[in-house]
Amino acid sequence: MNILAIGDLVGELGLNKLAEEIENIKKEYKIDFIIVNGENVADGMGITKKAFDKIIKCGANVVTMGNHTWGKKEIFTFIDDPKLIRPANYPEGVIGKGYGIYECRGKKIAVMNLIGRTEVNVLSENPFIKANEILKEIEGNVDIIIVDFHAEATAEKVAMGYHLDGKVTAVFGTHTHIQTADEKLLDKGTAYITDIGMTGPKKSVIGMDINASLKRFLTTLPEKYKIAQGESMLNRLCV
Repeated sequence: MNILAIGDLVGELGLNKLAEEIENIKKEYKIDFIIVNGENVADGMGITKKAFDKIIKCGANVVTMGNHTWGKKEIFTFIDDPKLIRPANYPEGVIGKGYGIYECRGKKIAVMNLIGRTEVNVLSENPFIKANEILKEIEGNVDIIIVDFHAEATAEKVAMGYHLDGKVTAVFGTHTHIQTADEKLLDKGTAYITDIGMTGPKKSVIGMDINASLKRFLTTLPEKYKIAQGESMLNRLCV
């Protein structure tokens, strides 16, 4: 079983890059199952139905989200789609689901989405405790468990990796848009990487226009972010 995870799609360029590259990647790595993080695909904040449908058409089996889950109100019209999950540790009662179970080649694959609490401006429950609760719910019912931990702090991500080592198949981080070079198998067999990076404008500041980003840092004045243009890249992880 070969599983592909694709980092945060940023804007239309990221979506187009996915469509352009996905078939070659599937063939080269004999991919069976695809996870795509789509929380930045609509102008950098949120997801639309049109973008979601295009991601699924590209072959994604599940789309995960993050701190911009509710960036586009349109999501409320399709949040219950079985192939869309949002962070599981949003407060109890929030619409949507935090994990899904999917069948592929005779195996049951659980995909769990969590959001960090360190330096993330989202009121959420404890992701470590929520992960434990979900593992109890699905215990004995799945063959493979993949976790997308959408978090800012590397320490929180690393801690989650060790917390889930031996309990899940893989933990990968999203959100920071920069792929880390720490991919490894942890002691008890769980595959781990702190961040799988982004898919979108290559010459940018995490997908955003360089000049707009620099103005914010140089002047400390508000400056609206906008998606950068030009050549795109696709960051990914194969498990």
